[in-house]
Amino acid sequence: MLGRRARDQGELVFAGSLRELIPGDHVLVRVDRVLDLGWLRTEVADCYAAGSGRPGIDPEAAVRLMLAGLLLGIVHDRRLMREAAVNIAIRWFAGYGLTEALPDHSSLTRIRQRWGAERFRLVFTRTVEACVAAGIAKGEVVHIDSSLVRADVSWEAIARKHADAVEAANGPTEPVCRTAPDASLATSNRARRVEPAYKQHTAVDAEAGVVLDVAVTTGAQHDTRNVEGQFDAVRATTRVPIRIATMDASYAITCVLAALEARGIEAVIPAKAERPPKRGTIPERRFKLDAKHRIVRCPAGKVLRPHGVPDSDGFQHYRARIPDCEPCCLRAICFSTTMRRRAILLHKDHPALLRARRKYAGWGPRERTLYRCHRRQVEGVHGEAKTWHGLARAIRRGLANMQSQAFLTAAVINLKRLARAAMMALLAALAVGAAPGSTQHRHPSPTGSSPARCAIQTPAAILQQAQGVGITPRPWNTAAPRCGGP
Repeated sequence: MLGRRARDQGELVFAGSLRELIPGDHVLVRVDRVLDLGWLRTEVADCYAAGSGRPGIDPEAAVRLMLAGLLLGIVHDRRLMREAAVNIAIRWFAGYGLTEALPDHSSLTRIRQRWGAERFRLVFTRTVEACVAAGIAKGEVVHIDSSLVRADVSWEAIARKHADAVEAANGPTEPVCRTAPDASLATSNRARRVEPAYKQHTAVDAEAGVVLDVAVTTGAQHDTRNVEGQFDAVRATTRVPIRIATMDASYAITCVLAALEARGIEAVIPAKAERPPKRGTIPERRFKLDAKHRIVRCPAGKVLRPHGVPDSDGFQHYRARIPDCEPCCLRAICFSTTMRRRAILLHKDHPALLRARRKYAGWGPRERTLYRCHRRQVEGVHGEAKTWHGLARAIRRGLANMQSQAFLTAAVINLKRLARAAMMALLAALAVGAAPGSTQHRHPSPTGSSPARCAIQTPAAILQQAQGVGITPRPWNTAAPRCGGP
């Protein structure tokens, strides 16, 4: 017969943990197994007045609410708290009961302002240390790249700073954003229009795609300005010297290549070829720089000496003497007839650029494999953060708020990597345990006395044991989600 169910139910009475109502393979359950924020209260204690004022929100509960929002793709606090009111998984993850009142969304904003970006950097750094301790990040092979993040401003907010006064004296002015001055107009593709944006610089480990370091700057800052700081930050966090660093061609400039050589790091960077010289001009690569004595020798063996002082980027003008150039047999192919002597502009570390070009010309399968891994890993992290965790656009205005968002997003990505590693470790432990339905394989004993036995379970037996401890792994015949989505 046709059934009917009354909708005016009475008040729900629930005894037990909310965890019993949440599936074992839910992303918040998987992350909770590897998340430890017991240290946080001590780190933020100086942000609160001791013994006065009303009790604030528990710091761990606040961070868990923020992490839950990013894990589920809910990046705005107002929407997050509306979802938490009806979502028992978020309530359980943050430590709130079924009928317990949740904090107002504005409280999370006040907490971000009170703590500052450095407290959220600590949360991110702890996840990196946990990944290193778990063995899924080593810090030896690092991929570095940057990505633009659209600022939370409208085009109506773009203005020209002091336009009337400056244009009258110096010509056109630079556009600035009135509501978010830290965001500058930038674009990652000439085919796209410039937009107010920040720039996130990311260092990713090659082992499992763990984010090792994140830095946020204005969108107009060049990619190479923050590289040396990231080298030092990665080594300080992982406590392991970097052996190999991969970057794209935009990082193939002299100062970056010299910094890599000074640190003993192998650079896998597609160095840009030298610009073709003007017709009738000997290319600069034929000139030999002696940085120790600050001289340059031309192909004819003559000396070019410094002219003027080096600029702020380390470039120095060198020029030859007129008496040396006039009788030179290479004058006709060295410089134009309108000049009386040869002058060139070189960086103080120009030999590092020449070595990088020679190395790139001789790339083999190893270097090409590393560079393909670079594109897959670091660009995959950027795509994951923007697609799944709301980093396609800044949530709030200001460089400090953007840094907090970047740190929490990177922490979420690392927690997902750590949760996956914990799941794989559990399945591996279950796979070697004896259980009904397992098959026995014999392997030689290290001592040679008698064969050792290793139980290899069938997939059905592993799934049955995993479900018995409250875990529901993905089916064995399905592929993992792309980009590590929740």
